[in-house]
Amino acid sequence: MTYLYSPFQKLVRSPLTVVAGTLLASGALVIALPASSLAQTLPVPIENRQVEKRQVEKRQVELKQSESNQASGPTLEGLLQTIPERVTAPPASVPEPTAPEPTTDPAATPSGESVEQPVSLLLNLSDRRVYVYRGDTVEVSYPVAIGREGWETPTGEFEIFHQLENPGWTNPKTSEVVPPGPDNPLGDRWIAFWTDGTNSIGFHGTPNRESVGQAASHGCVRMYNEDVRQLYAMVDVGTPVTVVQ
Repeated sequence: MTYLYSPFQKLVRSPLTVVAGTLLASGALVIALPASSLAQTLPVPIENRQVEKRQVEKRQVELKQSESNQASGPTLEGLLQTIPERVTAPPASVPEPTAPEPTTDPAATPSGESVEQPVSLLLNLSDRRVYVYRGDTVEVSYPVAIGREGWETPTGEFEIFHQLENPGWTNPKTSEVVPPGPDNPLGDRWIAFWTDGTNSIGFHGTPNRESVGQAASHGCVRMYNEDVRQLYAMVDVGTPVTVVQ
């Protein structure tokens, strides 16, 4: 430990190491110390301390602003920067509507009017059914009774030549006349397609419903009354009738 002595001061204790000393005429003892030691012991100039203080205060303000920004969340500018750039796709092309292709109706005339196909009848004795054709298409068929043995229904190509609603009937053996009604053997309708000049054969109704589907008549073609009424409305005089075995 070294003591620095001055005639104007009391003895001062200082933790400095004396390297060299000179006693001035004033009586003060001047001690020479190394530069590093002097730097550690000399006070910091006032100007430097003020600069450091302003720097510290500026740093504190910056820290507070940073903390405030973090607490308040992201800014609008920051959010806008995170939105990806929008790419506008070219408008999709819409196909032009096309008109439907016109359909060709085989039954249509050049003017576009539909022509009703002609009706024809096919009587199949083996099937015991009559088929109603409209053009080349079967529209409907009905069960029938045909002529029994010895009174077979004739086969061949014929045409309807006579039609009658609510016909009467004359017994060919006794010549008895039976008027129209529920007991009339010809039923509700008569449609003739064959004749020898004296007798006729045709489609007709019957009160004997159980005979339909059998070979039970004297050559005529028996039908249920409801069926013969429908057939009567579908045919006309001149409608072709084909009878096959």
